[in-house]
Amino acid sequence: MSQPYISTRADGPEHSIWFETRPRYLAGGGDPRHVTQALRAAGWKNHSDPDYPHVVLAGPDHRHTVVLEPETSSYAAWWRIQAHGDHGHWYATFGGNTPVEILAGLTDALLKPVPETAPEIWPTLAWAGWAYESDEHGNESARHPDGILSLCRQAVGRGKGLWRADADLPTGLGGRERIWHAYFDDRMPPHLIAAFTQALALDEPVQRRHYDVPHSHLVTQERGPRGEQLALAHEARLKTVRATARNTRRSALAAQAAPSTTTAVPARSR
Repeated sequence: MSQPYISTRADGPEHSIWFETRPRYLAGGGDPRHVTQALRAAGWKNHSDPDYPHVVLAGPDHRHTVVLEPETSSYAAWWRIQAHGDHGHWYATFGGNTPVEILAGLTDALLKPVPETAPEIWPTLAWAGWAYESDEHGNESARHPDGILSLCRQAVGRGKGLWRADADLPTGLGGRERIWHAYFDDRMPPHLIAAFTQALALDEPVQRRHYDVPHSHLVTQERGPRGEQLALAHEARLKTVRATARNTRRSALAAQAAPSTTTAVPARSR
């Protein structure tokens, strides 16, 4: 017997009309499945409580967890990403209005091998037209040309720093109204910070429903692709993620099985 159709926000994209939305960093959170289904496709396990409105995902090696836990305010930290174990501890949080496409820049990088050299951070933003500043105390910052989006690293001594990304608006009274924010520190591997920064710098539109944008007066929306096209694109994304995860696992196993380069000392004859 077929299940009845029940309209919910968890329906597939086929059941909605979509609009290309710019700028992407003001488009609202979007569909969390852009992140969560990609992690699941890569072999992450779901440890969520079915009776509580949250998602708890853990990587196959239990080194990383990603938690989505909606709060009463979309400006609070909805997303939490944490690293555990002998490979280091770090922690990052992202507000509910953080676009999932930007967050995916970081979570997708968790699924790939660590590069030999991490990409640059500040030059990426400078090439995108951001204004970079630094001071004698080691603090660094860059701001988007429209003055709304920014990334800063605050030095806290001994070469350590705290990172913060903000999308906020001037209130006209000297303050600023937060739209979304992200926090993390230098313990996060450099290639992950760079991946998040690259996602910040992208200027491509994202797909949103007409009424899903929290600050509609700050964005432009034009009729986008059909829902069926978005569904196919999402399936292609998951297929790519599965292939990447397989290749990463094979590379790790090959590295473990590689023979040692240490020259064996021949046994002495009697």
